Amino acid sequence: MKNKLALLTLGALLALPLALSAQTASAKAPEASVPTEPPKGRLIIIGGGGSIEPILKRFISLAERFQSGKIVIYMMASGVPMETGPESLEEFKAAGAKNAVWFNLTREQALVQDNADALNDVGGIYFEGGDQAYLTAALLGTPVLAKIKELHRKGAVVGGTSAGAAVMSEVMITGDERRMPGGEEIECDKFRTIEAGNIVTAPGFGFITTAVIDQHHIYRKRTNRLISVIAEHPDLLGVAIDEDTAVEVAPDQTFEVVGDKCVLVLDAGRAKITPLASPLMKMESMILHLLTPGSRYDLKTRVVLD
Repeated sequence: MKNKLALLTLGALLALPLALSAQTASAKAPEASVPTEPPKGRLIIIGGGGSIEPILKRFISLAERFQSGKIVIYMMASGVPMETGPESLEEFKAAGAKNAVWFNLTREQALVQDNADALNDVGGIYFEGGDQAYLTAALLGTPVLAKIKELHRKGAVVGGTSAGAAVMSEVMITGDERRMPGGEEIECDKFRTIEAGNIVTAPGFGFITTAVIDQHHIYRKRTNRLISVIAEHPDLLGVAIDEDTAVEVAPDQTFEVVGDKCVLVLDAGRAKITPLASPLMKMESMILHLLTPGSRYDLKTRVVLD
């Protein structure tokens, strides 16, 4: 397997422009029909941050329970994967991973069935942070993503941090907005309003279909953007994960908050939403839950369990 996968690491940076140009088409590419039974694997969705070793230990423990226990770390979201790949690998080793490897696939490589089949024995797949658009451009509609979903259905753990968390939902927040009051793309000038038609979303990987995932949420003050998205998608929950924190999603679609900080859940399913002539929206009776480590929530019934 090592020989098969070794060819995948180099040369990916040169293919990023091509991968990005293919994003729109790839987002629409149909995937093979899959069984409707719930997956046997879990999801570890991390809100980013630099103190996540306890969460990685949990991910490693879950990966080691399935097949060989090998962990594959995908670096396509990173702007400098040749630098961050070895760093990510060392982070996993420090957390106790005995068998882990990182790759930076081009879209062309992800379209090769042999490269998907090379994942057959892995126990965990992890998406590192960066720009989620790079991840979806590389993997949406490919045999590699189909194989990852197959492994998750069979029992593998799938996880990610930051951008690797954003891709988990079917409706994905890209990090872009159409109107920026500050006029400059700097963090303090982003997402200063709550309004319709401003937050850009795109197709994600769809491991979560009942919610939109947001990350770095409280630390980076991103509540405005998530409320804007949920007001336009009231059928979906907003699950906003802070840094150094994760949700561990079980096969029954309940999750537990793990880590150091909080998770917000926004529920507009029964809210009254009134579009106005301007981009402003009126919304009444949206539910907000602030969940701390150890809290459990049911994504199907929209109920706090603990």
